[in-house]
Amino acid sequence: MRRFVASFTGALLGFGLLAAQAGPWPERQVTLIVPSAPGDGSDIAARLIGEKLQAALGQPVVVENRMGAGGVVGSAAAAKAAPDGYTLIMGNAGSHGIIPATYKDVPYDAMRDFAPVSLVYRAPNIFLASKKLTVKSLAELVAYAKANPGKLSFASGGNGSSAHMNSEYLKVLTGIEATHVPYRGSGPALNDLVSGQIEFMAVNLPPAIGLAQSGQVTPLAVTTRKRAAALPEVPTVEESGFPGYETVAWFGLLVPTSVPAEIVTRLHAEVVKACADLEIQKKLAVLGGDVVCNTPAEFRAFLAADIARWKEVAAAAKISLDPK
Repeated sequence: MRRFVASFTGALLGFGLLAAQAGPWPERQVTLIVPSAPGDGSDIAARLIGEKLQAALGQPVVVENRMGAGGVVGSAAAAKAAPDGYTLIMGNAGSHGIIPATYKDVPYDAMRDFAPVSLVYRAPNIFLASKKLTVKSLAELVAYAKANPGKLSFASGGNGSSAHMNSEYLKVLTGIEATHVPYRGSGPALNDLVSGQIEFMAVNLPPAIGLAQSGQVTPLAVTTRKRAAALPEVPTVEESGFPGYETVAWFGLLVPTSVPAEIVTRLHAEVVKACADLEIQKKLAVLGGDVVCNTPAEFRAFLAADIARWKEVAAAAKISLDPK
């Protein structure tokens, strides 16, 4: 018995020595993955929050853009990373909301493989119409589509993108028919909308503001429950006569599942501090939405609801995509 106690005590002492040698987190560089291109909303949010985290944690926080398959590549890399707090991801509505709901054989589970830290930002999407189409409101667009079934075409930045799914959601809700024309990114799609080759589209607010304000396209409605401060004269989809419609472009910080709770707590506290910074709020305001920075539990509930909404839309629209 004494020999067992001695062995057990030695094991505990050894474990304690290893724990002491491991030291406090973080001891080295932290990587913050962005599963989309430089310059988009996720990237902007990641770089602003990453800068604050670096100052607070005392270690480099390096933002790494890992594009591909609409967010699958970067998200899969984050999901498979060691759960040690040295890999974070700024997920978004596409990578952690739409893709899990619409793509088959995705190499990660947005709910099971990630621990939410905080939803950082929410911004509207906006419906736009070509100036060649004489409609002035979303209600007029829907009426035109019903009077001319199948004659309208709508653009998106790609199959399964937020832009694609926002318009599919409108089709499901209103019963209109329109042909989807996917592009390789929202930039080329907006160019063809301006030139009149495409009749309408939904898109994240930032790239649309200048086009709407200059009169190159007709802003129809924003997709959130309240109007966007950047375009206060543009009504919401609900105000346009279509109750129940709401989508948001969002960006949130997550870590791989099984990251120690104390690290998640520390990260959350530092993100909340960053969100309270007036300079951060000013820089994020250009995205046209609101700083959120909620709790991990609130973010998890938000994520579950977002995936459920897109699963309903995908099922109703009969959309199932291959992430390859």
